[in-house]
Amino acid sequence: MNGHVKSMYFQQFMELATTLLSVLLLMAVDSTRTVAASRNQQCGNSLQQTLKLTRLAQKESVDLIKTYKASQGQMSELFCKVSVNNVPDPNISGLEPSERIVSIYTHLQAFIPHFKRVYEQQTDLQLPMSPLLAELIVVSARSRNLAALMNSFYQSLFPNLPVPEPAGGATALPPPQNVFQQKVYGCVVLKTYKEFLSNVSRELRNLKSKVCRRRIQINTPFF
Repeated sequence: MNGHVKSMYFQQFMELATTLLSVLLLMAVDSTRTVAASRNQQCGNSLQQTLKLTRLAQKESVDLIKTYKASQGQMSELFCKVSVNNVPDPNISGLEPSERIVSIYTHLQAFIPHFKRVYEQQTDLQLPMSPLLAELIVVSARSRNLAALMNSFYQSLFPNLPVPEPAGGATALPPPQNVFQQKVYGCVVLKTYKEFLSNVSRELRNLKSKVCRRRIQINTPFF
């Protein structure tokens, strides 16, 4: 076989190899696109479910405050205007999406002991069949469910980043209080929680464009 024939065969082999490589690259890109689209849809569905539950909890918190004020007697409108220490901040912290999702989760966890304390206090102040007690139970359970959803959502987005433990340790609760202080404390806790849920709802809408999108950079093959 002379040099010209060898050169021709080699050129044909290289053309075939280049074509095959191009096909494989296109298949890999298409597969990556399919996986990304599937993950994007799962992310969107999970976020939509969390947002839906947040809006429900937000509506329930508005109704709960009305029930709470109606059950506290005179001066009930003033109770929520008093400043109280040791109540979680309604604002969401963090710069990165992962940090802000963790902030939502830890805030939800922090509110649960406060709901329990308010329920215990109101049990002594209300009749056993008071609708306030039933609504407090619902809101506390809803907060737990929402925290579980946020944790699941975080793990799906950042499987290699464990959820950090709260920096301040266990949630700080107020010392023993008189009846007036209890009424003020309960109202402030519920009002702050309502504000927090409003912030969460807005945050989740913003997160959709940041974390539930296709983030694939496709490189054009160059030969």
